This record gives sequence, structure tokens and C-alpha cells, in this order.
Amino acid sequence: MIPAEVWVLFMGYTVPMVFSPGPGNTVLATAGGRFGVRGTLPFWAGFEVANVALCLLYGLGLGRALHGLPWLHGVLHWGGVVYLLYLAWGFFRSAAQPSGDRDAAPARLGFGEGLLTVALNPKIHSMIVVMFSQFLDPAGAMASQTAQLTGAFLLVCVVCHFPWIYGGKLILGRFHSQRALRIQGWVFGASMLAVAAYVALS
Repeated sequence: MIPAEVWVLFMGYTVPMVFSPGPGNTVLATAGGRFGVRGTLPFWAGFEVANVALCLLYGLGLGRALHGLPWLHGVLHWGGVVYLLYLAWGFFRSAAQPSGDRDAAPARLGFGEGLLTVALNPKIHSMIVVMFSQFLDPAGAMASQTAQLTGAFLLVCVVCHFPWIYGGKLILGRFHSQRALRIQGWVFGASMLAVAAYVALS
């Protein structure tokens, strides 16, 4: 069983890291503003499933083998930039559609997009590697500790990601006119470009 003092330190590390602004939370807020909480659920589910998968991967030690491959960080880094540019292109394309074409609902971000957003986000990989390197006790049972920390991390993620989704819905979801949707497309696309630039230069 993980001691109580470790849980206090764990929460002190994970809550600020998960809640802080970053590529993942920006995409969650954008999806919430465009599709609402219910429409974002498949994307959100994929996002959290990928977090759990990374926790199991790194927590059970497979990440040590991957961590020994220095080129992997570069692949994730630039893969994330390309994916963010792809999302920006999708928002810009929806903003540029003729008004008659926008009567149909825009294509939603699904489960697979949620998986990709996490898999290609170096910040999440680094955060989870640090988390397990700090809070796993080498003398204890690895599988049990990994399961406990993964469950706690999932709970923190769900609690901290919901305000981003709901905030996006609350602030941006009120605007449904054709002009407002066009502006949203350009704003969301520009947000994705800004995040991509930040990731590329970080």
C-alpha cells in the first residue's frame, strides 16, 4: 500500500501538471466549445484511455526500454506539431466553407483523435515518466503500485479536464450564428497554430 505522505506529494505534483494550460487542455477546451460536453465525450474517452495506457507502459517498466531510444522524443515532438497543424487546418477549412455548407454539423473529434492527441504529446509522456520515477517504490510490488498510481492519475485527469471542456462550452458554445461559427473556426485554428508553434520551439 502506498503511504499517505506519498499520496499528498503525488497530488501536489499531478494536479498542477494536469490542470495547467498545454496542447491537450487547449484541444479539450476547443472541442468543448465547438461540440459541447456530450459531443466531446468520445474524444475525451480516447484522451483518458491513452493516459491510462501510457501509465501502464511506463509504470510497468516498458518505458525504460523506450526511454533508451533518444530519437523517440524527437518523433513524438514533431509528430505532435504535425498533428496540431492538421487540427488547425480542419478548423480553418470549416471556417472557409460557404454558409450553405455549414448547415451540417462539423466533423467531431472522436476516440481515435483523443488517443493521438495524448500519444503525440511529449509533455504528457514526460509528466508520466517523472511521476513514476518519483512515486514508485523499487522495493514494493510494481504491478500493485502501478495500478494504484494509474487509477489515481485517471481520477485527477477526469476531474481536471472537465473544467476545460465545460469552460470551452460555456464561453464559446453560446455562439451559433454563421458569422460566430466562422469566427470560432478561425480562432480555434489560430489557437492550434499557436500551440503547434509553442511545441515546435519548446
